[in-house]
Amino acid sequence: MSGDENLKILFFGDLVGKPGRYLVRDFLAEPIAFLPDCHLDIENTFCIANVENASHGFGLTTKNYNEISEYGIDCMTSGNHIWDKKEIFTYIDSADKLVRPINYPANTHGAGSRIFEFNGLKIAVINALGRVFMAPVDSPWSVVIDEIKRLKEITPIVIVDFHAEATAEKICFAKYCAEHGVSAFFGTHTHVQTADEQIINGMGYITDVGFCGAFDSVIGMDYSTSLSRFTTCVPERYDVADSSKLQLNAVEVEITPSDGRAVVIKRIFCCIDKNEKEERT
Repeated sequence: MSGDENLKILFFGDLVGKPGRYLVRDFLAEPIAFLPDCHLDIENTFCIANVENASHGFGLTTKNYNEISEYGIDCMTSGNHIWDKKEIFTYIDSADKLVRPINYPANTHGAGSRIFEFNGLKIAVINALGRVFMAPVDSPWSVVIDEIKRLKEITPIVIVDFHAEATAEKICFAKYCAEHGVSAFFGTHTHVQTADEQIINGMGYITDVGFCGAFDSVIGMDYSTSLSRFTTCVPERYDVADSSKLQLNAVEVEITPSDGRAVVIKRIFCCIDKNEKEERT
């Protein structure tokens, strides 16, 4: 990458099960098939995906971690569901593309931030959990800011995935991160893409990137089981929705490498009917 060329970041919203995984795989192989006016140069774009729901909607298996790596994803962020597949404890410490939330206790397996080498640049990625309407975790406010300060000594490019439920918490935390020089801040967890992409004090921001998976669903999950849980209040296993119509939610950000400031942010939302696509091909 030349010194005057912007770094392009492509962040995919939560991958939900096989529909989400395969959708992202196909998009990375041929973006123009999804977006006819797409000018993405995938080989020169740093690709991040939230993968905490990638394995049948809950957690991440070793097999799926390896598959997603092969698709061309450079970094995988996560959230509270990253622990749902117990095999995570057998490989998370050696999974060099995977970042788990940093505000778990200090002795938690895995890494809460990582620095990636890409096209001659160092890119720092932090994952964090919100606390409003979420299970108890350590406060992200001091933990994340201290980590931002540490990483900024190494690289001006710092990315944050804030996995949180409450919109107000995401907005407030994002503004705080922007004050400390973060390059891009992606909200995840709610699976509903927000239309508020903007640049805040040189930081690309969106409240929630959305998700990748079945369009005819309840945030990627089967409608009938979701309905049963809400109407009966009886715990029931969620199933990933089976739908021919798929949606892909992502955000593209351009960052100036020299100072780590975002200069462009673009929201991506596209739907594709896999049956119609198969008929065309």
